[in-house]
Amino acid sequence: MKMWNLQVHSWLRALGQPSPDVEKPHPDDARFTDPMWTDFATWDIVKEWYLTFTHHAQNMLYETPGLANKERRRAAFWWRKSLNALAPTNFFWTNPVAQRKALETRGESLIRGMRNFLADLEAGNVRLTNPNDFHVGKNLAITPGKVVFRNRMLEVIHYVPTQARVHTMPVVIVTPWINKFYILDLTPKKSMIKYLLDQGLDVYITSWKNPTDEYRGVTFDDYLLEGIDRIVQIARELSGADKVNAVGYCIGGAALATYMAWANLRWGEQNMPVASATFLATLVDYHHPGDIEVFLDPGTVDWLIRSMEEKGYLDGSEMAASFRLLRSNSLIWHYVVHGYLYGETPPPFDVLYWNMDTTRMPAVMHGWYLREFYLENKLIRPDALNVAGKPISLERIIQPVYAVAAEDDHIAPWRQAFRIANAVEGDKRFVLSSSGHIFGIVNPVVQPPKREFRTGSASRLDTPESWKGKATEHVGSWWPDWMDWLKPMSGTLRLAPKVDSKDYPALGDAPGTYVLEP
Repeated sequence: MKMWNLQVHSWLRALGQPSPDVEKPHPDDARFTDPMWTDFATWDIVKEWYLTFTHHAQNMLYETPGLANKERRRAAFWWRKSLNALAPTNFFWTNPVAQRKALETRGESLIRGMRNFLADLEAGNVRLTNPNDFHVGKNLAITPGKVVFRNRMLEVIHYVPTQARVHTMPVVIVTPWINKFYILDLTPKKSMIKYLLDQGLDVYITSWKNPTDEYRGVTFDDYLLEGIDRIVQIARELSGADKVNAVGYCIGGAALATYMAWANLRWGEQNMPVASATFLATLVDYHHPGDIEVFLDPGTVDWLIRSMEEKGYLDGSEMAASFRLLRSNSLIWHYVVHGYLYGETPPPFDVLYWNMDTTRMPAVMHGWYLREFYLENKLIRPDALNVAGKPISLERIIQPVYAVAAEDDHIAPWRQAFRIANAVEGDKRFVLSSSGHIFGIVNPVVQPPKREFRTGSASRLDTPESWKGKATEHVGSWWPDWMDWLKPMSGTLRLAPKVDSKDYPALGDAPGTYVLEP
């Protein structure tokens, strides 16, 4: 019936008659927003046939009986990527906007597009922004601080307080080693680190070493013992506090959860060095890890491990390409069309620059992580995982937890991220922010507000939907709600401590040297 309606629509438009669209683009599909795709009959017909065919093809796949859900999702993913690649917007002779721009500029747009293509070819990547527009330590990651410790795994950065009096208990941020730490310190207006300092908190952060082939044997245990445990102990010694409040983002959050389960068993409740934990876009249950699971089956992981064993690491560009493929229209084809067909230079965008500033993963650590977390899903199972000589159970985490997920996150889907509330024992506050994996977290307070969030306490018996039904809706950033939760647990105010000490002298200014390594 839809095909018949499409045929009628095509006849009417060919005859110059109005006709409503048979198939509309999804709300987040920006490929056909230019009026030429609607006002001109020829291009409207091309658009409608493409959308009808692609939507029908995907519906056929989802309605095909006898397929396992995982296989259906994997097939749908690759089918969708193929259909996206064949979109008429991606080719000059089927893109009226590209043709119009070529006429308007007398071919200059095509010349600029060829220059963009050759520059990307030389760079070996479809660039999201011009890398010359940003320089870490000059217009990114400029919050004042000192590197107070350095080992083979990380540099510890202690930031200069911006308030005369700060809370006695410091904040330790465990960043993901999949990317560089300055996503939390882009510009002063977007910087979570500066926001915490302005709130009177004493802040430390991990800046991980970008591994080479010499790091092929580094393990997950090394990241915990020489990384997370080290920064926690340094923050305690420099601040004089018995405990710290810890924050973990993405895989940094999964590592922090592992560390806290280990530390609770290692030292017991009284001597546990972490008083509370904040988890940002963190998965501890990998049963449905989002779109990334299309790349993760035993055969693919075996192949990836063999590849890493040859080089000693997983190259960051390979991982970045996989994540970009998850959102191919917005992160690949948009830049192909605008850069090559329209001849446009991508505007400066700090988040996209950070996204291109990739890091490598040590072979042994990353292979273990993929098997134990993604394939075997052992982190969520009590005592199924052995880390640093201890069986890990998240039930041993009895400290208060503040967990944040993002509604449109395709890397850590929020319903799966909610599972941390079912796993840990302590009091829990869960936050669901609008936007995705980055902007749901890098969510500064602005006027007028750009985003919304829901928040409320969570119990081990809650489901994502039952929690959402009772959560309170708010407009704006969740950061002030976090401060209302965190500050009462951060101790009394005192004079701001020195940034370094005799035992931990300043080794250099923030953002340090590791973050600058290619």
